[in-house]
Amino acid sequence: MRPIKTTKDIKIPEDPLERIVGQETIIEKVKTAIKQRRHLLLVGPPGIGKSMIAQAIAYHLPKPEYEISLINNPETPQHPLVVVKNKEQVLKEKKQREINEVINPEEAPVVVAEKLGFRCARCGKIGAPEEPCNHCGSEKNNKTRTTPFEDMMTEVLEIGKEGVEDQVRIKIRSEKKEGIMVYQRFGNKIRVTDEKELEKQAKKKKQENVIVSLNRKVFVHATGASETELLGDVRHDPYGSHPEIGTPAYLRVVPGAIHEAHEGVLFIDELPHLGNLQNFILTAMQEKKFHIVGRNPQSAGAAVKVEDVPCDFLFVGACNIKDVQDILSPLRSRILGNGYEILMNTHMPDTQENRFLLTRFVAQEIIKDGKIPHTTMSAVEDLIEEARRRAKVIDDARNALTLRLRDLGGVLRMAGDFAASEKSKLIESKHIKEAIEESKPIELQLEERYGSVWKGIEKDQVVNPEYGKLGKSYI
Repeated sequence: MRPIKTTKDIKIPEDPLERIVGQETIIEKVKTAIKQRRHLLLVGPPGIGKSMIAQAIAYHLPKPEYEISLINNPETPQHPLVVVKNKEQVLKEKKQREINEVINPEEAPVVVAEKLGFRCARCGKIGAPEEPCNHCGSEKNNKTRTTPFEDMMTEVLEIGKEGVEDQVRIKIRSEKKEGIMVYQRFGNKIRVTDEKELEKQAKKKKQENVIVSLNRKVFVHATGASETELLGDVRHDPYGSHPEIGTPAYLRVVPGAIHEAHEGVLFIDELPHLGNLQNFILTAMQEKKFHIVGRNPQSAGAAVKVEDVPCDFLFVGACNIKDVQDILSPLRSRILGNGYEILMNTHMPDTQENRFLLTRFVAQEIIKDGKIPHTTMSAVEDLIEEARRRAKVIDDARNALTLRLRDLGGVLRMAGDFAASEKSKLIESKHIKEAIEESKPIELQLEERYGSVWKGIEKDQVVNPEYGKLGKSYI
């Protein structure tokens, strides 16, 4: 193992759970929660890794297996029907839409191969589309021939266009078949589709509104979400779903965060700030399905209701210690009944192993930021000493290192900005020391300037009567 000279020499774990510092016993509980699909409530001050844990949980979850769509309900259009398809069905339908027949450019009619850019109109050789001919060097941007005759008569419906095309439509008349065929570029091959079949597929696709796709993210961050963002809504239609000029109800339904988190993680930081919306989360957790309705009583969407939309998610809530009392008791009971309440650590022992973890944290933050240079090991030592000082001052913990790492990361970024402004290749000790001095919270700045926070507030509120002598223009 080569010696570590800068943070650039430190290897970062691929697993985001392993990147979390100082919460080892908690991570073991989290791993169990992932395996058993348990809900979590993470409690602790800001900046100690609550959101990192939630994102790491999502990283370990399997990819979604189901897609949720809405289709029109002919009997009651205001109550669209929910269709849940598994991965196999979705991929099968996609394959049917994409491929009817795939052929090599040599097998296509000459005019088609030319229009799609595979065949050279000058020498007739086959090559890559949109590139000059490998044989004669001609550009494939001239008008193609308009009288292609092989074993059948064809009529090109897009004659006269300059350059190569992505798609060509031709009318075929032969003893075996008559109709319009669509030839499309499909990588280095050509996809052949009957136009009528293409129209059928397009019509079928239009009659379906996919509200939760198969290829979705499994981490949904709903902190600060409004009622409509959290629970879904139905867009207003000024034409009142008129059959000819209006938009059908099933196409105006918008899923909420609880539905988008289906099979994934729903993370809400500052959970108590949701107020009464916590009741809806509780219902969704219990039923694993939740209806979507129009939430504006003045909108045409208010008459629309979609029942039993799946929302089977793993819930991760987070809050500060003082706000736990504002979480609704039934919701906490639900979490405890099928999960864990976890109090996060705010500091860890000052050991050589934990000092290395902090060093690795510095390397992680530098890579994550992407705009600041790596640090010398002496600069890291200065940052670690600051972590030791903060553990003592804030948490009254001796021989410990703080885990309030968001604030420590702020010091690192400020030091990195100082280094970048000097065009220094590395963050050095002087940059860390300067950042520690400059990154003081406003309360400490007020105390240093005025003697106390309250005196600073008084200075901001009191108007000096001497200003009156200087006239209104001065003020």
